[in-house]
Amino acid sequence: MSDRDQSPGAGGGADEQPKSEHLNIKVTDNNNEVFFKIKRTTQLSKLMNAFCDRQGKQIATVRFLFDGARVNPTDSPESLEMQDGDTLEVHQEQIGGRL
Repeated sequence: MSDRDQSPGAGGGADEQPKSEHLNIKVTDNNNEVFFKIKRTTQLSKLMNAFCDRQGKQIATVRFLFDGARVNPTDSPESLEMQDGDTLEVHQEQIGGRL
């Protein structure tokens, strides 16, 4: 055990903070970057709708990805194990066509 592990709740350095209740998340569509501060338990639908409102997009025309995986509106930063400063990517939804 290190000295740090033995000190019960002592005010450690700024780099040893417990997990904050809020995260700063960057949302980008490669043209625009918007930063949001949300709680770890907040459903990402709030962030997704806010981004689309700001960019004048309809939510049905885009998809959100985190680490290459599609994000569902019911996901939260906590369920996706997101960290402060992580990025959500926004891509144009591909609508099926003829081959």
